[in-house]
Amino acid sequence: MNIRAAVIDLDGTLIGKAEEISARVDRALTHLSKLLPVSIATGREAADTIKFARQLGLTSPQICDGGATILDPTSGRSLWTDPLQPDRAREIIQILQSAKAEFIATHTGGSITSYSRITNWNLIRVSALDLDEQGADRMVGHFAANPALHVVKVYLPYNGLWAVDFTDSQVDKAAATLKLARMIDVDAGDIMAAGDSYNDIPLLRLCGLGIAMGDAPDELKAVADFVAPPVEEDGLAVAIEEFVLPSL
Repeated sequence: MNIRAAVIDLDGTLIGKAEEISARVDRALTHLSKLLPVSIATGREAADTIKFARQLGLTSPQICDGGATILDPTSGRSLWTDPLQPDRAREIIQILQSAKAEFIATHTGGSITSYSRITNWNLIRVSALDLDEQGADRMVGHFAANPALHVVKVYLPYNGLWAVDFTDSQVDKAAATLKLARMIDVDAGDIMAAGDSYNDIPLLRLCGLGIAMGDAPDELKAVADFVAPPVEEDGLAVAIEEFVLPSL
């Protein structure tokens, strides 16, 4: 295939428990970004996405908020966003508050982690944080019948716990990547994608070349073209060096 762009997950793929880009991964991505546009696609908020994109010198549009926002890493300006409807955001927050769950919610001005600081319901993405896997599964199950929401559990490598991300039903990394593809004038079939968790499954299914990290769930590995070593073994760099660059 003709790889013309790359979309890379952040936690568990680009960075590990230390939340740092290793020297080998930095070199591999720096090399790759000189050949084609490279975009991060993460459930994290804009500030973290911009931080790591700038560290790597990336200038193409970047995806954050689980696919609800595309931004320009140079200016920090949002290029596109698909927020939650206010009534849906309110419902999510009320349930999380009743469950006494830690959370983060993003909006156009930044993020909120305290229920008492929510002054309006114009939220882009909500994530319940620091759940054990059983608790994450129960929370996903609670919202499973709601067709207005996209709800997915995500592993948090920095603490070994789980998050549950809530976005609009039409929002995920794959939908955002389709919009990104139009922005940079490439076909999704010409994009290489790499990830490690359940929210990366639609992304790898969409793109022409999919890379799963070695500690990814079996469901993600099943849709990947290449299974790399885990993030702690510089798996992304291995995939780029041994599988991606030779095909360019």
